Amino acid sequence: MSLAADNRGMTPSPPPCAAASTDFGTLPLNPATQANLQTLGYLAMTPIQAASLPPALAGNDLIAQAKTGSGKTAAFALALLANLNPRRFAVQAMVLCPTRELADQVTTEIRRLARAEENIKVVTLCGGVALRGQSASLAHGAHIVVGTPGRIMDHLARGNLRLDALNTLVLDEADRMLDMGFFEDIATVARQCPKERQTLLFSATYPEGIARLSQQFMRSPQTITVQAQHEKSKIRQRWYQVPESSHDEARLNAVALLLNHYRPAGTLAFCNTKSQCRALVQLLQRQGFSALALYGELEQRERDQVLVQFSNRSCSVLVATDVAARGLDIAQLEMVINVDVTPDPEVHIHRIGRTGRADEEGWAISLASMDEMGSVGKIEQLQKTESEWHKLAELTPASQEPLLPPMVTLQIVGGRKEKIRAGDVLGALTGEAGFTREQVGKINVNEFSTYVAVDRAIANEAQQKLGSGRIKGKSVKVRFMDET
Repeated sequence: MSLAADNRGMTPSPPPCAAASTDFGTLPLNPATQANLQTLGYLAMTPIQAASLPPALAGNDLIAQAKTGSGKTAAFALALLANLNPRRFAVQAMVLCPTRELADQVTTEIRRLARAEENIKVVTLCGGVALRGQSASLAHGAHIVVGTPGRIMDHLARGNLRLDALNTLVLDEADRMLDMGFFEDIATVARQCPKERQTLLFSATYPEGIARLSQQFMRSPQTITVQAQHEKSKIRQRWYQVPESSHDEARLNAVALLLNHYRPAGTLAFCNTKSQCRALVQLLQRQGFSALALYGELEQRERDQVLVQFSNRSCSVLVATDVAARGLDIAQLEMVINVDVTPDPEVHIHRIGRTGRADEEGWAISLASMDEMGSVGKIEQLQKTESEWHKLAELTPASQEPLLPPMVTLQIVGGRKEKIRAGDVLGALTGEAGFTREQVGKINVNEFSTYVAVDRAIANEAQQKLGSGRIKGKSVKVRFMDET
């Protein structure tokens, strides 16, 4: 799926903050860190990095507006690493995140950026994982902890986590933590941190709670704003009018029409409520689409399995609420559909920014009824452009074939506990089983299960050969992931 040549209705991205240098070499970082940045391919700073790193490295508290995918993780990670004493085995930095998925991504990025220093230990503290293992990791000494407020409070209450040596506190995606009701949890954690510390707050939007956090727990913070717009050539936006919002069935059917017309390989569809998410997934599944839902009340195991299938391209449509989708960084996302218009225009910008990343192009399609035009107007004001409207009657199926995802997920019973690694699974499929590397997709190894995406054309044969073969010298049970 490619963009049409005409890009009316899009807003050119305004220049970021003043003329800040984009060369990492201008930052006061040690030579080993500079060399590591070169190795990792960090050649030029993103706008949020260029604006926030100089004051952060100078020790200032910051309130920075930055969306997922803007490079904000590196912005605060480089600052907290600069404050770190690797020889002191005590928690010196802490990052609070709204979700386990975001915490995992942040941990991975910090570890990559910390390669220049030896023995920097980063521990992730999130729910859905046994406390005992996390307690043991903390007992062996950690420099940095990354986690969700509730689990960090648990460890503080149990005496597993000490913060007397902490010099940097980061609140990542603070607006979503507030949306999820974490204000008091954040306040409880912040009160247990030393008063003489640096606090870095990153948020895509500025709800009222941000000012309250700033007043209570920050010292004369500098405010950094990088305009949250998107490149004109990357994301094509279109709007379709649907009947009044009481006619939910018409709105949900419009999503199916869009999918059959545009036929994107991967779509993230945003709904404002979990009930709308469930209703849309049920409708799409009845019509033969591979669709899964993601909302706050899902158990962690279900959530993990949904994300595995969508990120490895064995599910075509992920239907999610804003809170549940926060922190997800899905590569190769061809389309975002706003099933419901968000009343917050900055959230709209955040939603559509999930597509059209890096060198990719994408579509951002929004449905709106007449009673939502006030919210549409706010979005137009923020984007400084009029919306491009089309009629649902223009949508025609591009093919009579069902829109199936290119991959299928196989679940192997056994994971890290059995010392299975991704390379073992890849070797089993490309060795004795005889498949090519290109026919094997993403491999996720969890504690007790392993998930591997394989080309749809070889799925049955791959399941049979893996199930009748051996991994790490042992027979394993292999089944298809249940898409419903």
